[in-house]
Amino acid sequence: MMNEQYGNSRASSSSSISSASLNSNSLGTEDDHTIAKILAEEENALQQRMGKLGKRLSHLDSIPHTPRVIGEIPDTNDATLDHSRLSGRLETYDLTEIQIQGDGNCQFRALSDQLYRNQDYHKYVRKQVVKQLKHYRKLYEGYVPMKYKSYLKKMKRTGEWGDHVTLQAAADRFGAKICLVTSFRDTCYIEILPKDTQPSKELWLSFWSEVHYNSLYETGEVQPRIQRKKHWLF
Repeated sequence: MMNEQYGNSRASSSSSISSASLNSNSLGTEDDHTIAKILAEEENALQQRMGKLGKRLSHLDSIPHTPRVIGEIPDTNDATLDHSRLSGRLETYDLTEIQIQGDGNCQFRALSDQLYRNQDYHKYVRKQVVKQLKHYRKLYEGYVPMKYKSYLKKMKRTGEWGDHVTLQAAADRFGAKICLVTSFRDTCYIEILPKDTQPSKELWLSFWSEVHYNSLYETGEVQPRIQRKKHWLF
């Protein structure tokens, strides 16, 4: 994405997936149930942080969230000011960003990091989001100003930027409240709630307006991350 200043986040030391237990012939023929089960083990280990940041920032007012596709990309000067504004807010609330790779997948990588402490599961997260968009078309197509099939085809592609429609679909698919600390002038906080269900988890992202997403943690919470071998999932 534009003016990326971000390095690769390293996979978590909490990762418990054993490549020895996975068949190398599974590439391209993923069993979604098996993948979901494996990743659920990672996810369950993170549930103790549920609500922790929410309590700290509970005094902030969230603007109503309306799913939308990507708006106008700010020019370089505006983007620099926006980033400075976001950095100040993170410092004020004692939040730390895990730097997410800027390869067009940053939204899905940031969601993956929040769910599994590993941004490399972004392809799986994108696949689940696209499934949600496809199976519940009536919930989302009114927010998409193009042919919906074309939108789905576009969002399937690795490297395609996520938007606020995909964020809503992610909240619905994973039963999560997605909390954005933003660089917007008029608000620093947006909550995206799953439709028709109570959230079972909170996912915290920073949003540099239309430019980049990072994964957020309470300062001091993040443990050093080590590089691990990629698994068959990728």
